[in-house]
Amino acid sequence: MAPSLAPALQRRDLGRVDYAATYAAMQRFTAEREAHTPDELWLCEHPPVFTQGLAGKPEHLLAPGDIPVVSTNRGGQVTYHGPGQVVAYPLIDLQRAGYYVKAYVYRLEEAVIRTLTHFGVTGHRVAGAPGIYVRLSDPFDHAALTGPRPGGDPFAGLGKISALGIKVHRHCTYHGLALNVAMDLEPYSRINPCGHPGLRTVDLSTIGVTTDTATVAEVLSQELARRLTP
Repeated sequence: MAPSLAPALQRRDLGRVDYAATYAAMQRFTAEREAHTPDELWLCEHPPVFTQGLAGKPEHLLAPGDIPVVSTNRGGQVTYHGPGQVVAYPLIDLQRAGYYVKAYVYRLEEAVIRTLTHFGVTGHRVAGAPGIYVRLSDPFDHAALTGPRPGGDPFAGLGKISALGIKVHRHCTYHGLALNVAMDLEPYSRINPCGHPGLRTVDLSTIGVTTDTATVAEVLSQELARRLTP
């Protein structure tokens, strides 16, 4: 196990691990943890897999082909995990940390935004659509998104670079977020990402940032630690 990021958050670097086995391990950790169990942050990559959230509708899974589909108990619709993506699973006791689910989601998104800032990219929130988005025309434009989007489409001119889906059981979180670094993005064409037909998905590589998953994971883990620990 890597050194602690903070007294209450232990970091585990899992490498490339099977999704279903990791999901089962998160459930087991959460079910077995006690009042004084330290919070953990698991960082990993997964082999190609589509995952369906509790609200997942089959019509959003267009043509999975040879990529397996795993049903989960996280929130949200279908998304894709694969090599070249940093996946972060914070296992946090929210009651002990002293904030509620809405604040937790905000902190996750803020950690992604700050991580993107480290690479010169501006991340944006879209109301009602958890995750982080970038301007396709200029991902390095620091101006805020203002006013109605063209044609009333909240995703007009945007690409999704980070997906978020969580589960809270007895005040304790699992599942988490994914940040796209340098992926094969073709599998996203086989789904309606997060249930939004036509939503474009991007990674740091396609918007002009040259880096690797280890570097991004290091920055993201530090940003998460700053925001998730009491």
